[in-house]
Amino acid sequence: MMNDTIAAISTPLGEGGIAVIRVSGEQAVELTGHLFRSKQKLTEVPTHTVQYGTIRDPDSGEKLEEALVTVMRAPRSFTREDVVEIGCHGGIVAVKRVLDALLEQGIRLAEPGEFTKRAFLNGRIDLTQAEAVIDLIRAKSDRAFKVAMKQVDGKLSKRIGQLRHRLVELMAHIEVNIDYPEHDVAEMTSAMIEDVASGVIAEVDELLRTAEQGKILREGISTAIIGKPNVGKSSLLNALAQENRAIVTDIPGTTRDVIEEYVNVGGIPLRLLDTAGIRETSDIVEQIGVERSRTALADADLILLVLNRSEPLSQEEMELLEQIRGRQTIVILNKIDLPPQLDEEQIRRLVPDERIVELSLLEEKGLPQLEKAISSLFFRGGIEANELTYVSNARHIHLFKQARRSLQDAIAANVQQVPIDMIQIDLRAAWEQLGEIIGDSVAESLIDQIFSQFCLGK
Repeated sequence: MMNDTIAAISTPLGEGGIAVIRVSGEQAVELTGHLFRSKQKLTEVPTHTVQYGTIRDPDSGEKLEEALVTVMRAPRSFTREDVVEIGCHGGIVAVKRVLDALLEQGIRLAEPGEFTKRAFLNGRIDLTQAEAVIDLIRAKSDRAFKVAMKQVDGKLSKRIGQLRHRLVELMAHIEVNIDYPEHDVAEMTSAMIEDVASGVIAEVDELLRTAEQGKILREGISTAIIGKPNVGKSSLLNALAQENRAIVTDIPGTTRDVIEEYVNVGGIPLRLLDTAGIRETSDIVEQIGVERSRTALADADLILLVLNRSEPLSQEEMELLEQIRGRQTIVILNKIDLPPQLDEEQIRRLVPDERIVELSLLEEKGLPQLEKAISSLFFRGGIEANELTYVSNARHIHLFKQARRSLQDAIAANVQQVPIDMIQIDLRAAWEQLGEIIGDSVAESLIDQIFSQFCLGK
């Protein structure tokens, strides 16, 4: 299949100014040239040039589209194959006509992620860079984008390469001592094994330290906004989303289902879930909404409990406070523009001060304090996206932990004076596990699974 010429639409379907169809493979230029009419044959144009012309049916000569066609010859392309990109009008019909004409030339429709997969298999990028392409596409904040861009640039790959180099030098030294003991080489000592293995573990630990924050930047924080009816939950969602996403009225029970919205709060992506007010009700529809609210509460990474500061605590709110004890929670005291009636000391006995935020959503006061509280809860007050290499991929985290265990086994065996060739087994396992992260040693089935997550045309 790697010898096939493939094509796919690389821009989202729908109306737009332009759409791009990407073609890659040995016959990309030749087969596209059967359809493209311009002053110069496509097979004769220089690489990395853009040509204006028309896409025509090769049999009837019917004009299908006007197009700008970019030619990028191997190996100076994303896939390291000949690549042609066709820019045409961005309507569904126009794009489909061009794509259908390409497929009639014997070009195959690309599988999801197949262009990036070819870039990996042809040595253009490694596996961490390929996976970072998904993160670039799905980034929901500037910081998440910057973290993904660093991985696309190979920052994580370079660090892993340095760790593997240290291990392979150690293993080579061990091999020389085993196979050529009579030669004049430095004797392999327990201290040398301890020093290298401990040093690599320390660097792996430094990378794993960023794992939780990296996953947050990559996937976002599932955040449930809870509270009794009419305390301002939907107003909070609208304020954070900066649009009227949820209906807001003075009538309790307006929200009857879970409303989901992605927002960017201080550089942290939140998947906000505005829930139905939790209370006892005889309304069947509202009961279903309350039950879904309780499910969202159980699954959330972060809970924003909204209380009305101008009313005393209700029994339902006391039960909610007890229910969320020990969870990642921020208590929001809303309606500070009204005379206070809430016993705040009662709240402070259950929740630390830094997790209590006073707001007036009516007067738009207190939102910066809420952003600061969320950042402090998950990032100790700041995100070091510019300084750190974040590990955000669950597969990478798992393999780093496996490599760490293998290195610990090597150190333990070294302390117990196990024969040096047995210690070599654990060192090689760590080297291979780190290599699996960047794709040096990885099963074909895993490669297929990773690239199947990509969108079509990428």
